[in-house]
Amino acid sequence: MLSDISALDLARFQFAFTVSAHIIFPAFTIGLASYLAVLNALWLWRRDEAYLTLFEQWKTVFAVTFGMGVVSGVVMSYQFGTNWPVFADKVGPVLGPLLGYEVLSAFFLEAGFLGIMLFGRKRVGEGLHMAATAIVAGGTLFSAFWILSVNSWMQTPQGYSINAQGQFVPEDWWAVIFNPSFPYRFVHMVLAAYLTTAFVVGAAGAWHLLKTPQSRGARIMFSMAMWMALLVTPLQLYAGDSHGLNTLEYQPAKIAAIEGHFESYPDGRVPLILFGLPDAATGTTNYAVEIPLLGSLILTHSLDKPMKGLDAFPPDERPPSAIIFWTFRIMVGVGFAMLGVGLWSGWARLRGRLYDAKWLHRAAVVMGPAGFLAVLCGWVTTEMGRQPYTVYGLLRTADSVAPLRADAVGYSLIGFIVVYFFVFGSGTFYVLRLMARRPEDRIDIEEIGPTRAAGITPVAATEAGGDST
Repeated sequence: MLSDISALDLARFQFAFTVSAHIIFPAFTIGLASYLAVLNALWLWRRDEAYLTLFEQWKTVFAVTFGMGVVSGVVMSYQFGTNWPVFADKVGPVLGPLLGYEVLSAFFLEAGFLGIMLFGRKRVGEGLHMAATAIVAGGTLFSAFWILSVNSWMQTPQGYSINAQGQFVPEDWWAVIFNPSFPYRFVHMVLAAYLTTAFVVGAAGAWHLLKTPQSRGARIMFSMAMWMALLVTPLQLYAGDSHGLNTLEYQPAKIAAIEGHFESYPDGRVPLILFGLPDAATGTTNYAVEIPLLGSLILTHSLDKPMKGLDAFPPDERPPSAIIFWTFRIMVGVGFAMLGVGLWSGWARLRGRLYDAKWLHRAAVVMGPAGFLAVLCGWVTTEMGRQPYTVYGLLRTADSVAPLRADAVGYSLIGFIVVYFFVFGSGTFYVLRLMARRPEDRIDIEEIGPTRAAGITPVAATEAGGDST
C-alpha cells in the first residue's frame, strides 16, 4: 500500500527514478558529440568516405538520444516545485543562477548549432559545418560543467552566507562554482561519458565484425573505441582515486559507509573490505572478506594516518552503508572490466589480430552497456552517500520536502514509471535498431555527390533516403 510508505521516501524515489532515466542520455551524448567531431574532422582531412558514412550513422543516433535527454531533463525541474519547494526556496539564490547559466550558454550552443550539424553540410559549407559540430561537442561539455558545479556545491558547499529567511546567498561566485569537489567530479564524469560512448561504439563495431569481418566501418568503430578504452580507463581509475581522497577530506562519513567501516582506526592500518554485508543495526560488516593494510594504502596513501569510521558520527547522520557499499564495488568492478577489455584489445592489436579476435568481439558486445551501469552506480553512491542531507551538513533531506500526501506522490510516481518505460523504452529500441544497421547502408547520397552515388546499390540508396530507380 502507498499509505505504508512516507511521502518523503516516495518523493526521493521519484526523483531518483527520473534522474536515473535522464543521466544515461547525457552520459552518452557528451562522448558521442566529441566522437562525431572527430569523425567529421577525419573526413575533412583524409576524404575517406568511411568516416563520412560513420558520421551520418552516428549523428542520427545522437539526434534521437539528445532529444530523449532534453525531454527527460525537463521533468526534473518541475519536481523542484511540486515535491521539493523548501529545497528550491533555500538554495534558489545559489543554484538558480547556475542552472540559468547552463541554459543560456551550454544549451543554447547545443540547440543553436545542432540543426547545422545535422542538416547543414551542403547548405553552409564544410568549414562552418565542422565548426557547428565542434560547438555542439563543446556545448555538451559546457553543460556538464554547470550541472557538475551545481551538484558539487551541494556536496561541498562554500562561498555562501545564510540570510534571515534561512536562504543560502552567494557571497563569492568563484568559490561557489569551483567548490572543493567540483574539479574531481567534473573530470570523473567527463571521462565516464567518454568511456560510456566508447564501449557503446565498440559494441556496435564488434557486433558488425562478428557478422561481416571485412566491414571497413565496423573496423574503424572498433579500433577507435578500443583505443579509447586502452588509454582513458587508466586515467579514469586515477581520477577516481583522486576523487576518493577529496571525498575522504570533505565527506568522511560517506567514505566510511562506502568501505563498510563502522569502527574508527585512530592509528591507521585500515583493512580493505572486499566483500561483506554491512549491518547498520549491529554496527558491523558481516562475513567481511578483508585484505590487511590495503585500505590505508588506497584511502589515505599512508599506513598510519587515522581514519574515521561510522561510529564517529551520530546515527542520524550516517549514510546507508548497505546500499552504497555494493554500488561502489559494482562501479569499480566495471571499471576494471573496462581496463581488461582495453588491455586485451591492445594485445590483440600488437599481434595483428584486432579484427579477427572473436572472443574479444563477443566480450566487447557484452560490455556495451557497461558504462551506463557504472554511471548509475556511481550516481547512487554519490547521492545516497550524501544522506541525510540535500546540502551536505547544512540542509536535511527531511526538511527539504513539501508537505504532500504519500498517495499523491505515489500515483504520480507510477505514472512516471509507465510513461518513461513506454516512451524512452521505444526510443532506446529505435536507437539500437539504428546501431544494428550496417554502416555501409547508411551512406547519404545527397551529401557525397552524384559521382560516388552511382556505385551505391538500390537497397542502400533506398535506406539512405535516395531514389532507387
